[in-house]
Amino acid sequence: MMKIQNPILTGFNPDPCICRRGEDYYIAVSTFEWFPGVGIYHSKDLKNWRLISRPLNRLSQLNMTGNPNSGGVWAPALSYSDGKFWLIYTDVKVTDGRWKDCHNYLVTCEEVDGQWSDPVHLNSSGFDPSLFHDEDGRKYLVNMMWDHRIGNHNFYGIVLQEYNVEKQKLVGEQKIIFKGTDVKLTEAPHLYKWNDYYYLLTAEGGTRFDHQATIARSKTIDGPYEVHPENPLITSFPYPRNPLQKAGHASIVHTHTDEWFLVHLTGRPLPKNSEALLDPRGYCPLGRETAIQRVIWKEDGWPYVKGGGEPSLEIDGPDLTEMQWEEDYPEKDDFDDQNLNLHFQTLRIPLGKDILSLTDNPGHLRLYGRESLTSKFTQAFVARRWQHFNFTAETRVAFRPDTFQQAAGLVNYYNTENWSALQITWNEEKGRVLDLTTCDNFTFDQPLRGREIIIPDKVEYVYLRCEVQTSTYQYSYSFDGETWTLIPVQLYSHKLSDDYIRGGGFFTGAFVGMQCQDTSGQGRPADFDYFVYRINE
Repeated sequence: MMKIQNPILTGFNPDPCICRRGEDYYIAVSTFEWFPGVGIYHSKDLKNWRLISRPLNRLSQLNMTGNPNSGGVWAPALSYSDGKFWLIYTDVKVTDGRWKDCHNYLVTCEEVDGQWSDPVHLNSSGFDPSLFHDEDGRKYLVNMMWDHRIGNHNFYGIVLQEYNVEKQKLVGEQKIIFKGTDVKLTEAPHLYKWNDYYYLLTAEGGTRFDHQATIARSKTIDGPYEVHPENPLITSFPYPRNPLQKAGHASIVHTHTDEWFLVHLTGRPLPKNSEALLDPRGYCPLGRETAIQRVIWKEDGWPYVKGGGEPSLEIDGPDLTEMQWEEDYPEKDDFDDQNLNLHFQTLRIPLGKDILSLTDNPGHLRLYGRESLTSKFTQAFVARRWQHFNFTAETRVAFRPDTFQQAAGLVNYYNTENWSALQITWNEEKGRVLDLTTCDNFTFDQPLRGREIIIPDKVEYVYLRCEVQTSTYQYSYSFDGETWTLIPVQLYSHKLSDDYIRGGGFFTGAFVGMQCQDTSGQGRPADFDYFVYRINE
């Protein structure tokens, strides 16, 4: 029997929603402030997955200009019915304070990798919407409802309302169908129909280490819902030594081989090295990932995760022939295509040709300098997820700044308040230099002050490299591509994690990529010749 190792989607791939069309399986994941919005992965065997689509790729579908860190696209819900795919998503505009300003939309497409429709606005009452297609042809939206009132619990409950396809709007009564268990923070609802019962799967306990998936059932869609007698369906909270932590936010699929599986959010903390395991439990710079578990149905009519309510690192796969894909991301990208690889993303908005070009200098990614790494508006920054604990990222860049306000180079990034950057910039006394800048919960440093590396004038391209070794990472550089010099500053991976950063937005993961900034407003360009992401595990 085929074995599946967890997680199946490594790196920042949270809030998985799985669906099936025939013998094909798809998982949609959250992207938050990263553009294009939503990642959809495709599999034939539930083991091997490839990134096939980023459906929200136009400003008419998603405009996150000014969105807060960890705002944007939360918890997309993907389903297939009536000959097309249905994608529901939230665009969260405010994350801190008493309010969660968020808007829920629907887009559709006949093919998952096609051009998706412009959005239909559904409601703005809360986040994590999901569309249920009932057997009688009616459709229902469920989402959590947000309560901003002082003295009330913010998570008011799961609200149900019918969706009218012809009118393209919600109709009829809104009804709270589930208030959650004592764990609260009840969100991420998905409805399923099986053996005359409606099953309501939710997430509870927040999205950190006390996360869980809760399931309840009812004979009628609007309740009342009875909670599973051995709830939660899955959690890692009682199991601090389990390498798959934060288990929760799940969805279920019934395979064409009549088997059942559950995909769920998980996080893998850095090793603690004999420190206390319970509090703090750890740091996850790879962000929240996606794992899969086998589900069995017992005689009592309830689903159970095989092996108990905690996640397993390895499971028995479905009764299918394994099908591997070609790599969906090359170890070295030479930027010879007309479009960026789907694994690359930008922050909040698409970058027009006046900012990002693959044709102005063929064989290069050209970035015209824009705002700083602290901006929530227009950054000339192209990056991809950290997906492994040990990897090397490398690029070769040509850049001729004439002011200290211009910089371009290699960046490791969590959000506008947490990042590091090795950049070519300008110094009035030394000319063109390499300098290191760090931002640690909005505290800035330039550790090389007075020791900036002077770049010889004859050097056109500078090679920049970052080596991530589990708990630490370091930059190095070369002027010829052969002799490398290590920057003598050790940086810490945990500072690019959900569990380290401050404030209410902590939902993404570490990224590495190429950036060009020009706060003088001249738009000075940098040319990146290639980008390497090489796994060292």
